[in-house]
Amino acid sequence: MFSETEESRKAIGDVDVLYHDGLYHLFHLVLPNHDFIAHAVSTDGVNWRRVRNALFIGDPGSWDDLMLWTMHVSPDPHHPGRWRMFYTGLSRRERGRLQRIGLASSHDLYRWVKEPVNWVDQRGKNDPPKVREARKLSQRSSGDIEAAAIDPESCFPLEPDPAHYESELSEGRGVISFRDPYFFSCESGNWLLAAARVKSGPLVRRGCVAAMKEDEAGHFQSQPPLHHPLLYDDVEVPNVFELDGQTYLIGSIREDAKIRYWHADAIDKPWRSFHDNVLMAQGNYAGRVCRDDKGLLLWCFFAMNRDDRTVNNLMPPPKRLVQDRNGLLRVKSFEIFEEWLGKQVDTCCVRSLKPGGRGDHCRTEEERWAIQSEFGFQAFVFEEELESFRLDCRMKLIGKGKCGLVLRVDPESHDGYYLSLDLLKGVAQMRAWGTNREKSGEHMMSFETVQSAFWFTDKPGEAEISVLAFGSYLEVSINGYIVLSMADQHFARGYVGPYLETAELEIMDLKVWHLKNPSQQDDQLVGG
Repeated sequence: MFSETEESRKAIGDVDVLYHDGLYHLFHLVLPNHDFIAHAVSTDGVNWRRVRNALFIGDPGSWDDLMLWTMHVSPDPHHPGRWRMFYTGLSRRERGRLQRIGLASSHDLYRWVKEPVNWVDQRGKNDPPKVREARKLSQRSSGDIEAAAIDPESCFPLEPDPAHYESELSEGRGVISFRDPYFFSCESGNWLLAAARVKSGPLVRRGCVAAMKEDEAGHFQSQPPLHHPLLYDDVEVPNVFELDGQTYLIGSIREDAKIRYWHADAIDKPWRSFHDNVLMAQGNYAGRVCRDDKGLLLWCFFAMNRDDRTVNNLMPPPKRLVQDRNGLLRVKSFEIFEEWLGKQVDTCCVRSLKPGGRGDHCRTEEERWAIQSEFGFQAFVFEEELESFRLDCRMKLIGKGKCGLVLRVDPESHDGYYLSLDLLKGVAQMRAWGTNREKSGEHMMSFETVQSAFWFTDKPGEAEISVLAFGSYLEVSINGYIVLSMADQHFARGYVGPYLETAELEIMDLKVWHLKNPSQQDDQLVGG
């Protein structure tokens, strides 16, 4: 996990990851100031170390002197061994209400130089002569990580083309979307995408993916929108990639804080949507794709505060992107966790969490485990309290009752996570359910649905379940694909086991392992 501390008044924002020479390079925003783009490195994609910051806001009067927003780093197709970073900049000139896209370059991913821009500092027409002289003396003659050189021939910073997109502050909402660049090369050429808005239509349905083509090195021509879903205010942080003969477009949607996707036969063909186009459940945001030596990975940040995505953000472990047999895009658990499995937990003997019913009992390891609760709620937990772990099993519900898993449940208060699994309708809900001892009376009860999601089931009542708990990161996979992925800090240790209510449940192929605990804290970002 990768985050900031509350005391630092900072939080991780949008992320971009590039894999090169055995090392993952993370570039990310730092909220709420947006005054620099940070850089961290990792060999495993989970444990990170901060290195030299990549870029800073520009000098006063420059096009990016207010804030830096989302970036994308990719190899320079015109200069092997060189890297390009397209990034979003905001200027004080428009009070940050007009977004533009700039370019920086590097030979080693650590030392970045802003590329020249065509920009005129319009401030201070009536400044005294000495002030004008001071401004002239302070100007930089060449680019660096803070300032870009001035070149009237440059096409940067890129602005939205008024032929296709909102481009004037008098249009639409009074704020111009043109951000979150993403560079992509394919047979049809080099494309640069951005989050933008079409010029007409219902005001909060204009969000689209803007397209530009690189007709020569470093020069981009505007194109009509790559995709306009006709539904959303913005399609943030767009990505395009090819997988198993299909082209996919993913974007983050502010309306429900989910990562969604579309598919096409090629980047310049019509985009279509499947019946289920949610790639990551609510709270996961600003998804970015990178390719490592094993395939495609999806990265994002997770917002633990649903009302404010500028605080309490974490970057969870990445997910492996795959295509299922029907062409739908899915995510699977990151394979590094297989290497971190430890001692297997004895699951043969269990305790009943509540009085009554079958009670404590043991079984042989090979035996199909059948449990039931004829009237009320009952949970059967393994005898060992667990912190980080992985649980795998197959479940079969007999009848039409309720079932799920309790995770990290306290033996006395029964506070913990309650994972509800509706095996008939395909609904998973992770709930943090406990006692708030800082409150009194009826307010002592604490109940929060941390995350919920759906899965399609062609065998109602049956499912393969895998639950991974790694520090504050919780992940639930159904039939091999991730359904829930979240970060939560309510409960760190406790009992684990199945629960049921007025139901009979068969559990097969049950295995539980200790998992290596995180070696870094959630606030690793501030410590570096």
